[in-house]
Amino acid sequence: MENAILDFIVYLKDVRHSSENTIVSYERDLRKICDHLRDSQGVTRWEDVTQTNLNSYMLYLERKHYAASSVSRSVAAIRTFFQYLVKIKAIDGNPAEDLKPPKAEKKIPEILTVEQVSSLLAQPDRKTNKGIRDCAMLELLYATGIRVSELISLKVSDVNLKLEYITCSDRSKDRVIPFGSAARKALVRYLDGPRDALASGEECDYLFTNCQGRPMSRQGFWKVLKNYARDAGISGEITPHTIRHSFAVHMLENGADLHAVQEMMGHSDISTTQLYLNMNINRMRDVYERAHPRS
Repeated sequence: MENAILDFIVYLKDVRHSSENTIVSYERDLRKICDHLRDSQGVTRWEDVTQTNLNSYMLYLERKHYAASSVSRSVAAIRTFFQYLVKIKAIDGNPAEDLKPPKAEKKIPEILTVEQVSSLLAQPDRKTNKGIRDCAMLELLYATGIRVSELISLKVSDVNLKLEYITCSDRSKDRVIPFGSAARKALVRYLDGPRDALASGEECDYLFTNCQGRPMSRQGFWKVLKNYARDAGISGEITPHTIRHSFAVHMLENGADLHAVQEMMGHSDISTTQLYLNMNINRMRDVYERAHPRS
């Protein structure tokens, strides 16, 4: 059974060109189920594995209180592995065909208050090129609610300062997202000299660059954000997605239409956006119960 796993790993590397993280995690998950099948169920050949064996393994993971994300990754590894075995004709049928990952609970995301966002946006030093760039990035992120991957992928040509919108390339389609006067002011100031100074003469179409004139990385922006959050006295873990979540809740708090927020955020399923509406209702309920004399 181990030899088949080793062959599969070679297949992932050479044929599917999977990432190193995927290869390492898949190999670990497959060795784990291999040991379980052999030691607990007496199965020593992949061709003898049944759907019942796999379901039993899922129950074992559940009893051991594995996180839903870990079980989902195991399911992905097992399904891909058995598809490979069918492909190379090592087995006739696929016992993992109907294997389903557990439904992950939708966690309520952390958000910032309007006051915390204002404090965060006030941190960059507007007297330096880097601070002007950071201000533009933070203002645009909060103004549009885009993902950090979308923020750092923006080109200069994606920004329409006159009409105050950006064109954001989503996974399936482009979407147009408006921004307000604060973000426009920050962008105008950034594009009026500091961007070219940071680019240091390098040819770069990307809107935001690092100090070497190369496109800003996710890790680079995350580090920038964490430093400003610390300076603003914001405790707890803050990520670019915290700003995205805060954008959505603050928009809904101020009467934005749910479908409009869905469109701006690029959610394919409105139930994802609905989570923010539920958060807004819960926040209003908390305010009501603290403030109303007959609550």
